[in-house]
Amino acid sequence: MKKSSPALLPDTETLRYKATKYVRLSYTDDRDKESDSVINQSRLIDEFLKDNPDIEVISEKIDDGYSGIIFDRPAFQEMMNDIASGIINCVIVKDLSRLGREYIETGRYLRRIFPAYGVRFIAINDNIDTAKDTYTDDLTISIKNIMNDSYCRDISIKTRSALEAKRNNGDYVGACTVYGYKKDEENKNHLIIDEYAAEIVQNIFKMKIEGASASKIADELNRTGILSPIEYKKNKGLPHPSGGYADRDNAKWSATTIIRILKDETYTGVLVQGKQSTYNYKLKKLINKPASEWVRKDNAHEAIIRKHDFDLVQRIMNLDTRTSPHKSKVYMFSGILICGCCGNRMTRKSVSYKGNKYYYYYCPTGSRNGCKASNMIKESDLIDCVSQNLKAHINNVMSFEELLNSINAEKINKELMNKVILQIKENEEQLEKARKYKSCLYEDFINGIITKEEYTTYKKMYTDEQECLENAAGELQQELEDVMNNNSEKFKWIEHFKRFSDLKEINRKAVIQLIQSIKIFSKNKMQITFNYQFEYEKALSILTEQQEVL
Repeated sequence: MKKSSPALLPDTETLRYKATKYVRLSYTDDRDKESDSVINQSRLIDEFLKDNPDIEVISEKIDDGYSGIIFDRPAFQEMMNDIASGIINCVIVKDLSRLGREYIETGRYLRRIFPAYGVRFIAINDNIDTAKDTYTDDLTISIKNIMNDSYCRDISIKTRSALEAKRNNGDYVGACTVYGYKKDEENKNHLIIDEYAAEIVQNIFKMKIEGASASKIADELNRTGILSPIEYKKNKGLPHPSGGYADRDNAKWSATTIIRILKDETYTGVLVQGKQSTYNYKLKKLINKPASEWVRKDNAHEAIIRKHDFDLVQRIMNLDTRTSPHKSKVYMFSGILICGCCGNRMTRKSVSYKGNKYYYYYCPTGSRNGCKASNMIKESDLIDCVSQNLKAHINNVMSFEELLNSINAEKINKELMNKVILQIKENEEQLEKARKYKSCLYEDFINGIITKEEYTTYKKMYTDEQECLENAAGELQQELEDVMNNNSEKFKWIEHFKRFSDLKEINRKAVIQLIQSIKIFSKNKMQITFNYQFEYEKALSILTEQQEVL
């Protein structure tokens, strides 16, 4: 806003005021109240002007959907530029709250800025007119400003509380949905799958599991003409973020967008909200909240990606997965091969000999940096060895399943049920102790056995313990029901290995899905840790116990 020399108020008997009608309606206002609508504010001002022929309206400025707490509103700034340029010297509003609800800034405009420019200000319903003797005194205006500010604070608190309650209930409260989902027409707080976009998301995860980099995935989607998330939403007329880095014409897929999708737990049916907040209702700058304060709800909506595939992708992205030179995919053992001496990740290199290229893996740490091993293994030998071990492990798992099927399933389930029941019983005993200790606290405080500070500390401690035990009790009860209904997750990991039962040659997909790590101790010694190693060993022990009983 350019500042000009202050103007003098016109003589009302000989000159006319050049005025603007300023109208504002915020999102927090009740739009069902006709008196607060944009149209009715304007009509009220028009009725007032009929009895004030000294005022000529030359413009109308409308800020529809802007809070009165902030003054960086488009129409308001246009009006101030007109004032600075000398185009207008009168501002008319329905009431003082339409000008603003933040009492300090509103008072600054009334007492300093408007008088400095010789601007007449009129708030019809509050009987404020700075050009007349009936102009309300400063104390009354201050009280009105404080009341408007207090109203805005009260609305903010109620809105925050309502949103927090919805989040805790598992309701979606965002304005825009994540790509792959849309709002349920029957319940706007529930997400349902957008079939077309969901298929794209599934392909993105599939390409990542198969070894493609984020850049390669983005390039492939752009090559095949698939619209980026924001362009897809624009094309479908769906709500979308505005003002962000991707909010530009013809926005394309990028590695950043791919990574954001791959890291989003929403696709597993989990709803995580409340990650950001503001300091207070007057400051709109967003701050990131700690993860402990996020509101998380499992199974809030239908999943697009299986939990196992999502976890696998997170592990892949945490590995050293730099792409091969001049290629779009990572090496087969990238991020998985570890030096058995120093624990550093091993590096792939090529060696030329008599016109042929040979590939080796070696530890880059070296003896100078503390690695005493001189481990270097030929890639072809490594592939043969890992292939044999991997196929053998898959066969063991398959045989293991056959043994499980040959044993009375009822006895296995009974064993699992007994273990869960014992855990439930132990949990109930601890919960009863926590409740008992908590109930005795107040009596100990009254009798002077503990201080007020100790009472507060112990009460919080036992409350937290009780809440934790109650949550655990719910999970144990669900596990017991799953076992009783043969839906236990105990042996579902077998299905993961069964998908590779017909494996002929190993590839990146098989390695990353079935192997957690490979430690190289020497050319002839390595240690392979398979995924679900703990589950495999635990199930094997249960099977052994059952066979001994039989």
